[in-house]
Amino acid sequence: MDVDIVGLAESLREEAERADERRLLVLAGDRERGYEALESILDALSVPITGTTLVGPDDRLRCEQLPQVNASDLLGTTRDVIAVDAHGELQPNALGKVTGAVDGGGLFVLLTPPLEAWPDRRGAFDESLAVPPFELADVTGRFKRRLVETLRTHRGIAIVDLETDRLEADGLIDPAPRLATETPTPPPDHRFPAAAYEACLTADQVDAVAAFESLREPERAVVLEADRGRGKSSAAGLAAGAFALEGERVLVTAPAARNAAELFDRAGELCEALEGDAAIVDSRRIETPAGGSIEFLEPTAAVEGLESADVVIVDEAAALPVATLESLLAADRVAFATTIHGYEGAGRGFSVRFRDRLAESDHAVTDRTLVEPIRYAAGDPVEVWAFRALLLDARPPVEPLVADATPETVTYRRLEPDDLLEDDRLLREAFGLLVLAHYRTEPNDLARLLDAPNLAARALLHDGHVVSVALLAREGELPADTRAMMYEGGRVRGNMLPDVLTSQLRDEAASKPVGRRVVRIATHHAARSRGLGSRLLERIREEFADSETPRVSDDERDRRSRERVDWLGTGFGATPGLLEFWRENGYRTVHVSTTRNDASGEYSALMLAPTSDDGRALHDRHADWFARRFAALSSDALDDLAPDVARALLRSVDADAGPPLSITDHEWRVVAGAAYGPGLFDVDPGPFRALVVRYLVDDPETVALTDREERLLVLRTLQGHDWETVANHLKYHSSGQCMRALGDAFRPLVDRYGSDAALEVRERFNDE
Repeated sequence: MDVDIVGLAESLREEAERADERRLLVLAGDRERGYEALESILDALSVPITGTTLVGPDDRLRCEQLPQVNASDLLGTTRDVIAVDAHGELQPNALGKVTGAVDGGGLFVLLTPPLEAWPDRRGAFDESLAVPPFELADVTGRFKRRLVETLRTHRGIAIVDLETDRLEADGLIDPAPRLATETPTPPPDHRFPAAAYEACLTADQVDAVAAFESLREPERAVVLEADRGRGKSSAAGLAAGAFALEGERVLVTAPAARNAAELFDRAGELCEALEGDAAIVDSRRIETPAGGSIEFLEPTAAVEGLESADVVIVDEAAALPVATLESLLAADRVAFATTIHGYEGAGRGFSVRFRDRLAESDHAVTDRTLVEPIRYAAGDPVEVWAFRALLLDARPPVEPLVADATPETVTYRRLEPDDLLEDDRLLREAFGLLVLAHYRTEPNDLARLLDAPNLAARALLHDGHVVSVALLAREGELPADTRAMMYEGGRVRGNMLPDVLTSQLRDEAASKPVGRRVVRIATHHAARSRGLGSRLLERIREEFADSETPRVSDDERDRRSRERVDWLGTGFGATPGLLEFWRENGYRTVHVSTTRNDASGEYSALMLAPTSDDGRALHDRHADWFARRFAALSSDALDDLAPDVARALLRSVDADAGPPLSITDHEWRVVAGAAYGPGLFDVDPGPFRALVVRYLVDDPETVALTDREERLLVLRTLQGHDWETVANHLKYHSSGQCMRALGDAFRPLVDRYGSDAALEVRERFNDE
């Protein structure tokens, strides 16, 4: 029978409004019929045109239209109706951003191909997964298959099959009437104006605003965490307004100004309500009669402007590099508001990486978590569906299940995509750990895990639960024409290591060997520092490099032979700890970027662990080139590289890399004269630099230099910072003391490496 689609949409909307929830309507089938139905729905619903958005490739309706790639424009906004055209493509990230922007009482409409056929259709997003040498035909449809299953099994989702005019599900759930909630009231001992609390919509928001009162004291920090739609930005805005009304200067920063729009809206409303002549200069600045102000600055400018602020508020903090967050900790009174499971670049990096740094700071920290939604009612079925469909709340197993894990108790497992699709618990545990490994993990990554032909996952399981996981990308083995295109300036997706080695380092042959890059690796926090990450890397190396392992069956040995690779590799924001971890696991540095990574704020290191003769040749030439150029890089693009990172980078280079010391007798006399006599480093820094690089690459146990002395070698000898800067950085009393310390640091190097000419100089001045 014919489905009354308009009547269904009206019923869904009425129920959504009554329950202060959202409903989802799927129009599955022919694209033109879907648009016809959608237009009829919009004509019938009493929704203003300004409250409707179409997310798709064409401007087909009389409302706001955005392509999926611009779905971020909806962050921080709400709409009564949002329709997504998923016929040409479906970007998982866009789906999540759009879903969160539908207001309570609103309707989300999804236009799709027939659901049975949808997983087998490929679109623009799928094309992005077909990285060379793979083709579109190699991309699977597991993500969409799983998505269809969630659409069919979750409450509050209506599905109309346009091909058969059949109503597959009406989406009506007849929710019970909601109990009236108490009006939030100010805490009894509040110091902010009562109006700041009366503007709150939930008790959670009241608690959050009250937490900001702790920032009246020095060396304080506040952390607000919440899922989207809980009002954390509004709470931060009310607190900012309260501070500004008292004459305080509030500095606000976020990844972009639009991320702080809600904060400024709430702050402006409070200031206008209490001080009618408060000046809202623009969307980035508010001034109050008391002399207070609220000003938005981009993150880099905010770091530079901390001294002029009384209070600093960081919105969507998890989307900022950890290095930037650390710099913002220099503020005496600072608050960080962040999304736990959202699309503003959030993930677990904030809570995993930055929270450790915050705990080590001098700030007394007040934590608040907002749970109760304000845009729609708690338990909203569309939110429940989105969390499951996109694994927004994916978490590793609870601590007691893996607390006893050791390298001896775990088993190694290939996480095949089909197995992950069939085992939702395994998928959630593995993806939850991958989220922990990186603070930009997104729904797109879930689709990549399930569908991308170049990716593979490996894990260690303890009693069947994922305790350590790695995501591997197959790279290299590119045809000659592709290699030539890269060498001539073209870019190739999904081949990070070959791309850098070919395009930047001018090695056209670098893309011929095949490798596996460890994209991410994570171990459960309850089982860290037990060698599990190293055990996982060890087993990965066995799998891809050793087809002769006697423990496996003939079939398994054949498979391993087919999957053998020439190298294993990795790339990451370089820190001394990470470099040491990878070095201990057999990986060696071959390159470091000359610009800082936007996400981590650190310079990225590339490391290789060769597993064949071809891989060894690739590694050896790049390690050699890296050691040869490092001194020049240090005094130019890397002159701000942290000395401890520089030390760790060179210590992670293969000891055979780089040229042998070719210091002439005259140059040795200059070096030895500065170490043991009245000579000066400044007259000829060249041989000193070559000696420092050789020493740090060799890292001989017979040379005993302190950390401070090695930092001195990096800062003055390699990076060329002036004496006063180095003396201040390393806390020498004077430039003269710093000069003498450098000479002393070179003495053991002269003893270890010096030629006869150098030793003659040493003996001459020792005799004196």
